[in-house]
Amino acid sequence: MKELNLMEFFAEFKEERNIDRPTLSKILEEVLLASLKKEYGTSDNFSIIINPDKNDFEIYRERIVVDDKDFNDPVTQIPLSEAKKIDNDFSVGETVSDRIDIRTFKRRTITFMRNAFQNKIMEYEKNNVYNKYKEKIGEIISGEVYLISKKEILLLDDEGNEIILPRSEQIPTDNFKKGDQVIGVLIKVEMRNGLPIITMSRTSPMFLEKLFEREVPEINDGLITIKKIVRIPGERAKVAVESYDERIDPVGACVGVKGNRIHAIVRELKNENIDVINYTTNPELYIRRALSPAKITDIKIYENEKRAEVYLNPDQVSLAIGKGGFNIRLASMLTGYEIDVYRNITEEDEEDIEIEEFADEIEDWVIEELKKIGCDTAKSVLKYSVEDLSRLTDLEEETIKHVIEVIKKEFEK
Repeated sequence: MKELNLMEFFAEFKEERNIDRPTLSKILEEVLLASLKKEYGTSDNFSIIINPDKNDFEIYRERIVVDDKDFNDPVTQIPLSEAKKIDNDFSVGETVSDRIDIRTFKRRTITFMRNAFQNKIMEYEKNNVYNKYKEKIGEIISGEVYLISKKEILLLDDEGNEIILPRSEQIPTDNFKKGDQVIGVLIKVEMRNGLPIITMSRTSPMFLEKLFEREVPEINDGLITIKKIVRIPGERAKVAVESYDERIDPVGACVGVKGNRIHAIVRELKNENIDVINYTTNPELYIRRALSPAKITDIKIYENEKRAEVYLNPDQVSLAIGKGGFNIRLASMLTGYEIDVYRNITEEDEEDIEIEEFADEIEDWVIEELKKIGCDTAKSVLKYSVEDLSRLTDLEEETIKHVIEVIKKEFEK
């Protein structure tokens, strides 16, 4: 047991774990010093020479020569009579250096040495993984699915490191199975109980930004910059871009020939609709672009309140609001303005009733919710089904049914 070839054991780690020589030497020295302290009670008077090229190391112990009658510590002292057997010229007070053979170590020290080396290597690898991924925060990473649970999906990278994709960071329409290759953006790396925890996201706006950088060379080259991205993951996103070269159309470059660039991104995001618009510092123009494809007839901006009143023809209101209210929500998030939608008055509207007229039977906060989606008159509310209004607003179905009943009764009169 004592004649185990420890250097072969150490060399095996060096080859399998691909550890550089300086690091291996440092780890080995720390382990040997700890082993010497375990064997002799101290390592202060020992020196270690490591030659990783030859898979070899040497341990030397230095002891002070003392008179035989004063000898009381075999670790730090050597009696004069024993020193003279090594060299007859030694005298009291001089230092004798002799090589230590690890085969003389106790069995438990050998076992300790092997275990300590394994633990040091594991600690080094964990820190190495942590530092490697810490530098990649904000970049796209990938892994293969190996475990799926309700809370998260666990992936393995090419080196076998674990990556976590929490349910909250998954696109609602994501549906992965074991063995699938998944990409996302690295959002967090932390050490928890000595283990590196790597967290990926597919819902972060940063993920969409990195996909654009990957698909659009002009962005990666700095000719086009992404000013802002807002997303409702799996549903819709808006991206404001700007070109530093007037010869480059930033929207056209991002969309690509026949939409080839944007389609690649949309596929990765499970068919999330992506609107790319030209950024501008003009708030009115910015809001018009953000509410596309709706055509706005007039805008009133209240800069101090960061609020905008948008007026549209009746057939444009639903376009401005969008499916599920996503278009207007994202336009507000993109521009930083709270956007209120108003319908332009038509001849038909002259026979209509303002929604505020029902304040006696409909609560104020319900009226405000309806006005947010452009339902500022009775007829504009009745154009929607209960299901549509439930989807577009935060109102309960029972509340919506009550509102419709109240309005219908008024027209019956």
